[in-house]
Amino acid sequence: MDSQRDLAWLNSLGESEAANEFLKCCGSQSWAQRMSAGRPFANVSDLCVKAAETWWDLTDDDWLEAFRSHPKIGEKKATNQVSTQAQAWSGQEQAGVQNSTTHTLDALAKLNREYEEKFGFIFIVCATGKSSEEMLAILKSRITNDEESELRIAADEQAKITEIRLRKLVG
Repeated sequence: MDSQRDLAWLNSLGESEAANEFLKCCGSQSWAQRMSAGRPFANVSDLCVKAAETWWDLTDDDWLEAFRSHPKIGEKKATNQVSTQAQAWSGQEQAGVQNSTTHTLDALAKLNREYEEKFGFIFIVCATGKSSEEMLAILKSRITNDEESELRIAADEQAKITEIRLRKLVG
């Protein structure tokens, strides 16, 4: 299927069906509902622009809800229940962890715990195309941030993840 046909499909869904599709891309209920209500989208670029605008208009609590739909780096299960599609996409995104050394996986697990204790949410990074060593280096650099800065950085990473997933949804 070409993306315009898939976009037509997305535009044609009922409100709740569309919201469920959007939840596969971003775990914020508010974001998914607003995106569903914001249809139709003229093209994929329009979809991605509106997704970003909607994302940055949300509250911190909405962002935190979205973060809970992701498994921690190196793990397979998210805190919140997610669709099979979202789980599969997370697995693809974290493919760089699959061939990691035990040392790197242990370091990721330890720093993931420290990060979550410090900030109150899991470490969010757009993992697509990154090795476990790259993700570990990013985690080490971000754990020193203050809470407000880190929340914005994590939200920016979520926005990148969402765009990648939207393009998969309609591409």
